[in-house]
Amino acid sequence: MQTGEGGLREQQKVQRRIRILDAARELLRDSPESVVSTERIAARAQVAPATVYNLIGPRDKIWEALAAGFMDELERRLAVLGAGDPREIVRSTVQLFVEDPVVSRRMVREWEQSGLVLDRSPLSQLRQAMADARIQGLLRSDIDTDALAAVVGSSCVGALHQWVAALINDERFLARALLALDVALAAAAADPSRDQLLAPLRTRDTV
Repeated sequence: MQTGEGGLREQQKVQRRIRILDAARELLRDSPESVVSTERIAARAQVAPATVYNLIGPRDKIWEALAAGFMDELERRLAVLGAGDPREIVRSTVQLFVEDPVVSRRMVREWEQSGLVLDRSPLSQLRQAMADARIQGLLRSDIDTDALAAVVGSSCVGALHQWVAALINDERFLARALLALDVALAAAAADPSRDQLLAPLRTRDTV
């Protein structure tokens, strides 16, 4: 019986946490530049301010939790796609951010550690996709695919911050992220696959 009660309490905590993060997203969408305070989030979620602090943490932890939610959703999408194609991983990542621009822009601007926003996912999927490409003979056997994925991830974070600052639009955000990937793949291409991996660069417009 105690185990059941404990499980129920945990479920209730999870549900309250979901309500709190949903409330934060709703407030951002309603007033994109407004201050998102613990009190406002609590009122929207119909919980006490102390509950927000206990289940999420101080303000910076709210942005961190929103970022984790983005990455959870990305992992779900990539799992459904069975995405082993690095281009699909990059495309899905960009699409996730541009689908909810108000929330994603504020999250990246406000979170002090936003440079880590892609570290968990899609970076882990990119590492695996690069390793698979090396096994398939598309990339040279001497390539450190983890390092290659990290370079692509850093470039994608740079493109994300340009998009957040409204220096580039959605289309160029995607184009620059894909360009970073294509350059990395072409640089690491094994001789038999060189023409295949260079092809996207030869047909690409300047971004």
